[in-house]
Amino acid sequence: MTLLQAEHITCGYGGAPVIEDISLSVGQGERLCVLGPNGCGKTTLLRALAGLLPYEGTVTLCGTDGKSLSRRETARRVGLMSQLAPVYFAYTVYETVSMGRYARRRGPLDRDGEAGRQAVRESLERTGLWPLRDRLITELSGGQLQRVFLARTFAQDPAVILLDEPTNHLDLKYQAELTDSLRSWSEQGGRAVVGVFHDLSLALSFADRALLLEGRHALFQGPPEALDRALLDRVYGLDVAGYLRKLLARWQ
Repeated sequence: MTLLQAEHITCGYGGAPVIEDISLSVGQGERLCVLGPNGCGKTTLLRALAGLLPYEGTVTLCGTDGKSLSRRETARRVGLMSQLAPVYFAYTVYETVSMGRYARRRGPLDRDGEAGRQAVRESLERTGLWPLRDRLITELSGGQLQRVFLARTFAQDPAVILLDEPTNHLDLKYQAELTDSLRSWSEQGGRAVVGVFHDLSLALSFADRALLLEGRHALFQGPPEALDRALLDRVYGLDVAGYLRKLLARWQ
């Protein structure tokens, strides 16, 4: 079953397109990584898929045209975890994660029932934050805060999670734990992940499909092992494999 399908998406700001004629599809259990240099439109694509930017083309979410859905209906299908956002209020970790349940509530005064509270707890445990549940988010490190936002996205219980640089601010241990957590989440039936990554090694080890962007357009979409090395070198402007081997050689 296809959970997210985009056809001929063109989107930008102030009338100038940042991405043009991009199509993709993500099915149950799939993990798609979006690759490309800075400024190629990766974040713009995610924001269009989440319904946060107007676009030309069609986005279908769990079989429904995205343009016909309300914000609450969209949030039940798609969760977007953006790059680290500023914190304005001193909520606790638990309160912040529970905000992800808003799309599942009947109204602004509705409170979580047992199922909602269990979803919040499971999200906190999945991200290793249960012991910090009573801490104020203003007291957290950037890496801890990033995990709070991921837990909030898990608590939202969408069918598709869109991730914009999810490992930003995370040390190596939590990068590995985050990708493992996302992998197990996506394998639990009726779920999929689309993530923007700058770390190519992490992206290609995590995803089973890759989308490579350059200059507003998609150059490649398919299994990571089919990515042409010369194409990667051209897009990033360096010998990608050689650079990564050089880094690895420091540990040998």
